[in-house]
Amino acid sequence: MSRTLVTGSAGRLGRSVVTAFAAAGHEVIGIDAAPGTPPEAAACLPADLTDLGEAYEVIARFRPEAVIHLAAIATPFSRSDGVTFRTNTQLAFNVCQAATALGVPKLVVASSPTVIGYGKPDGWSPTYLPLDEDHPAQPWNAYSLSKLVAEQTMQTFARTSETRMAAVRPCYVVAPEEWEGAPTQQGHTMAERLDRPELAAVSLFNYLDARDAADMLLALLSKLPELPNGEVFFAGAADALARDPLSELLPRLIPATAPFAAGLTGSAPAFSSAKAERMLGWQAKRSWRTELKESL
Repeated sequence: MSRTLVTGSAGRLGRSVVTAFAAAGHEVIGIDAAPGTPPEAAACLPADLTDLGEAYEVIARFRPEAVIHLAAIATPFSRSDGVTFRTNTQLAFNVCQAATALGVPKLVVASSPTVIGYGKPDGWSPTYLPLDEDHPAQPWNAYSLSKLVAEQTMQTFARTSETRMAAVRPCYVVAPEEWEGAPTQQGHTMAERLDRPELAAVSLFNYLDARDAADMLLALLSKLPELPNGEVFFAGAADALARDPLSELLPRLIPATAPFAAGLTGSAPAFSSAKAERMLGWQAKRSWRTELKESL
C-alpha cells in the first residue's frame, strides 16, 4: 500500500486514522506538534505547517503518495477568532501548495459540517432537511468560515493540479475512549449528550465514530482517481445522537427547523451521507446504540 502522511496525527480523529491506515497496510507518517501519535505510525515528526517552508520540507522529506490533512484548531471559540481563522486557512493553503508543487498524487482536506451555519446565536433555519452537500453554506464564526475557506482552497488548487483532491465534512467526531466516558470536545460525556438533548441539539444531533471516519477516508483515497477533482463529502453516522426522533426534538429545541423536520422520523439523522454511499460505497457501521452500551 502507499505511504500516507497524516497531519494532526495526535488528534481525536488523527489517532484513529493512523491506526486504521496502518492496519490496512499503509506506511503512515504522522505529523503533529503535540504528542500522542499512535505507535502504529512508521515515523512521526513535530512540525509547524503554518510555516510554508516547513510544509515543503515535510512533503519533500517523506515523499508521500497521499496526504490526509486533519491538522487544525479543532473547535470553535477555543482560541481567539483571528488565531483560529489564520491558523486553519494557512494550514490548508500551505499543505495544498506543498503537496501540489511536489507532485503528491492524492490529497484529502478535512472540513466541517459547521460551514452550513447551524447554531447561529440569533437563529438559523435550514433550506431543507436532511442536510447534504448541495445545501447553502452560511458560516457565522471564524472556525466555520476557516473550514469553508479550506474547502475552497482545495478546490482552487484542484482546478489546475494533477493531484487528486477532495474535502470531507466529518460530523461530531467521537474517539473510541469517549464511548467509555472520557470527556468530549465540550467537556461533557457522550452519555450526557444523550441524557440532555439540548447539548447535542447545538450540532443538530450529528456524530461520527472516529473509526468510521477513518474507514471513509480509506474508501475515499481508493476512489479519488475516478472522481471529479475537488469533491466535498459529508460523513456522519446513520442515525441521530438522540433517543427520540428528530421530528420531535428539533421543533422543540430549534423551532426554526419545524417546517423541515417532519421527515426525520425514527432514528434518521439531520445530515445525509448518501453522496459518500453512492460515490464511495461507504456507510458508517457504528452507532451510539452499539458503542455506548450502558445507554441501552
